[in-house]
Amino acid sequence: MKCYQCALEGYQTDAVAICIVCGMAVCMDHLIREELPVSETFMTGLGIQKKTYPLTMPRFLCYPCYDALSQQEGSR
Repeated sequence: MKCYQCALEGYQTDAVAICIVCGMAVCMDHLIREELPVSETFMTGLGIQKKTYPLTMPRFLCYPCYDALSQQEGSR
């Protein structure tokens, strides 16, 4: 599979990931990898508690989807 963004620019570069939002194949130059925290919220006798685990979950995005999500989440 080839990188979609590179194909638009006239290059043939192998893709290394698929955007989790739109499904676009992207190469190393056109992807963004984020590490998402993994946490759990639960009720206790003292109220709500949140536990964040040490391992994170990777998320691969293309630049257009990253830009679209960044405008929703505020400043990055």
